[in-house]
This record gives sequence, C-alpha cells and structure tokens, in this order.
Amino acid sequence: MKVRSLGYQTDLMIRLLEGSQAEDRGDYLVVRTPRNPTYWWGNFLLLAESPKSGDAEKWLARFADEIPGARHIALGIDVTEASMVDTRELIAAGLRLERSAVLTAHELHEPPHPNAEAEFRPLAGDDDWRQAARLRAVLYEGEPGSDPEFLAARIGAERGLTEAGHGVWFGAFTGGELSAQLGLITDGSGIARYQNVETHPEHRRRGLAGTLVWHAGLDFLTARDVSTLVIVADPKDVAIRVYRSVGFADAESQIAFDQPPG
Repeated sequence: MKVRSLGYQTDLMIRLLEGSQAEDRGDYLVVRTPRNPTYWWGNFLLLAESPKSGDAEKWLARFADEIPGARHIALGIDVTEASMVDTRELIAAGLRLERSAVLTAHELHEPPHPNAEAEFRPLAGDDDWRQAARLRAVLYEGEPGSDPEFLAARIGAERGLTEAGHGVWFGAFTGGELSAQLGLITDGSGIARYQNVETHPEHRRRGLAGTLVWHAGLDFLTARDVSTLVIVADPKDVAIRVYRSVGFADAESQIAFDQPPG
C-alpha cells in the first residue's frame, strides 16, 4: 500500500522511528506500538480508501482482529481531501470524526509578535525532560491520555527519537522554567514533521508558540538538509493562525475516526 496522505506519511515516519510496527495488508496498514498499547494513534488501521457503503462493521471487526484487547478504536483513511470520505456509517457506528489540516512550508518568516524575552533552545539533559513531562501532565490533566504511564511512555519515546538523532525537541524557557515546547522530526528524506506544539496555560498569548515554531523551523531548514516542513492542526483551533502567520499554508486534509475507551 502506497500512502498518499502527507499527514499519514509523516505520522508513519515518526511511529516507525520510535519503534512501532507496520504491516501491509494490501488495502490497509496495521500499525502497532507494543510498548504503549494504550496509544490510540500508535495502534490503528490505515485504510487505503474510504469505506464503501455497508463496510463499517467489517472494518470495526477487522480492527478488533488485528489489535485484540484494545479498549479504543482508531481508523485512519488515506485520502487528501475530506470530500473523498463518506463519514455517515462510521459516525453512526459510534466513532468520532477527526478532521485535521495538513500545512506545509518551504521557508519561514518571523511571527507578527515575536517573543524576545524567553530563551529558545533544544532540550538537553534529565532536568529539561522532567520539565517536559511536567508540562505535558499539566496540559492533559483530566483529559484522555492523562494516564501517568502513558505520558511517561510518550515522553520516553520522544526523548529516544531526539537522542538517536532523528530530530530535536525544542523548548522556550522563561526564568529557567519550560514554558512551551515542540518536537521536529525527520528521517533524512528532506521532510520534517512538527509534533506537540504545547504552551503552559500561564504563559499563553505571549508569542511563545509562534516564535518557537519559527526558531525550530529555521534550524531545520538551514542546518539539517530539510526542504519541507509539515505541521498538522485542528482547522478550528486558534493555533492554526499562529502557524499560518510564520509561513505555513494549507496543503491537504487528514481524516480519522476514533472511539475512546469506555
């Protein structure tokens, strides 16, 4: 199966660099992350095309067969436009539609309101990564994915990626404390994908995210043989305006369906 979606291409790139497994079944891919079985988008099926009429139950059964014991359901659809997917049957079966915008940039410019007070640098050492874990815990408190074991596994995978040379996790530090962070990952193909652009609630509206996205992207474009930057965002979230403000433009849509545990 040749994946067309740039969003899923870069999702798979990162999962495989982290050590996940992908098996090609011809009309779908099975992605598994044995070290983190509760990670929805580390344990999912990627369908080659939109399910045909009457196929919803077939794909739910296929998911159960391929990822037994999972308490969640996660199905990606390998399309580039939302209009290519008939969402009705999967929604009727109890799944949520997740529509994302895939944005790309080949060059970046300074945000309209850059932050000149924080220190912007890569994370390095145990203390930085402990701060990264604390920031993530604050942001996800009370939300799906807030389980400490899950968060620890994700932070561990992200640190492992960077220490293996597959990317960098960048932070914005104010007064020595980590206020915002993001990852930028590449497999050497010339494409780099942003991950988890996160700002502490007490430090929002200070230009940290836009400045951090800009700094990190410039680093990869100028020093790491990267020509295309990719970022995926909720088209309804205010963050997408931040990305567009530094030079990102909409390239395609990414479509997914999931059902949380419970």
